[in-house]
Amino acid sequence: MTATPSPANRSASRRHGEYKVPGGKLVVVDLDVVDGHLANVSLSGDFFLEPDEALLDINRGLTGLPDTTTAAELAAVVSSSLPPGAALFGFSADAVAVTVRRALAKATSWADHHWNVIAPTVLPTEINVALDEVLTEEVGAGRRHPTLRFWDWQEPSTVIGSFQSYRNEVDPGGVAKHGIKVVRRISGGGAMFMEAGNCITYSLYLPQTLVDGLSFADSYPFLDAWVMAALEKLGINAFYVPLNDIATDQGKIGGAAQKRLANGGMLHHVTMSYDIDADKMVEVLRIGKEKLSDKGTRSAKKRVDPLRRQTGLARTAIITAMADVFADRYGATPSQLTENELAAARERVAGKFGTAEWLHRVP
Repeated sequence: MTATPSPANRSASRRHGEYKVPGGKLVVVDLDVVDGHLANVSLSGDFFLEPDEALLDINRGLTGLPDTTTAAELAAVVSSSLPPGAALFGFSADAVAVTVRRALAKATSWADHHWNVIAPTVLPTEINVALDEVLTEEVGAGRRHPTLRFWDWQEPSTVIGSFQSYRNEVDPGGVAKHGIKVVRRISGGGAMFMEAGNCITYSLYLPQTLVDGLSFADSYPFLDAWVMAALEKLGINAFYVPLNDIATDQGKIGGAAQKRLANGGMLHHVTMSYDIDADKMVEVLRIGKEKLSDKGTRSAKKRVDPLRRQTGLARTAIITAMADVFADRYGATPSQLTENELAAARERVAGKFGTAEWLHRVP
């Protein structure tokens, strides 16, 4: 009987990885794994690199590395392998690292997952916030497919970021005057003023493997590339203003926030203004001069340029266009919230999101 070789000693298997740099070029790598180390590494793509010899330098630098090398370590090796004065156009050392990690199945692409889309469902704002935590955990645990969920709500609300001071962000007089429900979410970022129908809000629940090797700054436009495509289809040329603002040449239209959980799940949350009552917003939120100073405007009202004015479309039409582009790009299928997920969200409201302790955890 012939002995079966152990996994560590089996013959090399060819691995292939691809990564399209947002706004840049396609990076491709083919490699073998021999005894747990990279071998026969071949980098290619439609990028530009000078001098020509630098391509071989990168291949040599990566060859022999353990297949457990982290993205940060891979990027560092690529950078150190480059000759003095080398120039990379349309890609970077980090992009090479992402591509290698994908070839090794340490990082994933959109196509590696089955995606779901949950259409807008009217829910209390506290439940919407709690669902962000519940569904991120479910995706991280593998109990739910990665999912795009559009929010809907009725009561006028303000949702503050996880690390924001309640006292500094919210004006109690405006809250009382307009009957605003104030809740705190799990992701960072700024406050959201939300009346029924005045915003387009969605949450993306995904495994962190999808952004493996990407910096926090790069992960924002990467996860919202489909949104930019949908807006372009509607005649809007949108772009990211680092770190997390979405804007057009007519002004800011939205902002994003993220949260990464220990179980590998990740939340990417976006709110885009559709038809904001700017006068009411500035009565409810304390929007200080310091916050406005780096935005190039002296008026909070000018910072929110609604999608309604720029498209002339109904809010539902914009949401439908976004969902259609997402489904077309990633083969996403419709889904619904389960009774267990809704029950878990209600429990989180009772024990966390609806409590004064959570709301005022940063006074």
